[in-house]
Amino acid sequence: MTNETRPERNGRKSLRGVVVSDKMDKTRVVNVERTTRHPGYDKTMKKNSKFYAHDEGNESHTGDLVELVSTRPLSALKRWRVARIVEKARI
Repeated sequence: MTNETRPERNGRKSLRGVVVSDKMDKTRVVNVERTTRHPGYDKTMKKNSKFYAHDEGNESHTGDLVELVSTRPLSALKRWRVARIVEKARI
């Protein structure tokens, strides 16, 4: 199948977050921050979620801003894949 005849991969979720751990081989822990409104007080709050993501080439490192794409389950915890590195960490 060539790229012209391959169907488009629709319905994949994407997230953007910061790599907080790169100690595992081909696995990154990514912290995704989102904002929500408190139901009672109507105040804006920040919520954090950590996702395990697959990084085939071990290219991302701690502090990098990366974009994640949902994928099939790769292990007990990994359900995401690092699509691209948006911004490298400043040392």
